[in-house]
Amino acid sequence: MAKGAVGKPVRIEAFNFAPGRVLAGKYEVITRLGAGWEGEVYLIREQATGIERTAKLFFPHRNPRDRNAKFYATKLHKLRQCPIVIQYHTREMIIHRGSQIAFLVSDFVEGELLSQFLARQPGKRLSPFQGIHLLHALATGMECIHNMREYHGDLHADNIILQRYGLEFDLKLLDMFHWGAARPENIHDDVVNMIHILYDALGGQKHYARQPPQIKAICRGLKRTLILRQFRSAGQLRQYLETMRWD
Repeated sequence: MAKGAVGKPVRIEAFNFAPGRVLAGKYEVITRLGAGWEGEVYLIREQATGIERTAKLFFPHRNPRDRNAKFYATKLHKLRQCPIVIQYHTREMIIHRGSQIAFLVSDFVEGELLSQFLARQPGKRLSPFQGIHLLHALATGMECIHNMREYHGDLHADNIILQRYGLEFDLKLLDMFHWGAARPENIHDDVVNMIHILYDALGGQKHYARQPPQIKAICRGLKRTLILRQFRSAGQLRQYLETMRWD
């Protein structure tokens, strides 16, 4: 664990870096984008190029021996060919309050959270046809991750960025943090979570009874055993969506 100047472990719960602060001598803080259990995320600008990036800074007590930051960077690099994953660039270190703080620099993805997008829709929900397109984009992106024996582990509308919406949804994932190579149950969790996202995007329980049979054949009442009987991976879900009949 990182230690302070007097040798005692330092517990930092927030960085609260102000706009204009320079990190590692080359990145200017623009604004804080968010915070979570393991750290904070900032919009930054490379001073040498003017290019905007994001920096994920890890609280030292959440990153013992730099283990979490290294794992996260390695996972993002492994999945760099998956279009749904935000591209990682480099790892940096700074000293803050006497502690070494690791941060990862990645592409800045413009867009809005899927949860925010859904809240702006009429009735705060999508039509069934739109929902199928959303699910197909998500399943297609997750298929690449599953094929590489990796998983997300915490898919929900606040962990998905919508970059573009029109003929198709262009999505990026946040918080690809969960540890270890994927076991079958991790893959299954991702599949079930994708179905939950469709269910919620269409209005949830309030509107489920009136959904067309094609939607109910996918959601299967949100019963995990029934969902997994039909879909064991993102690839199987994608193939189903591409061959389903829509009368």
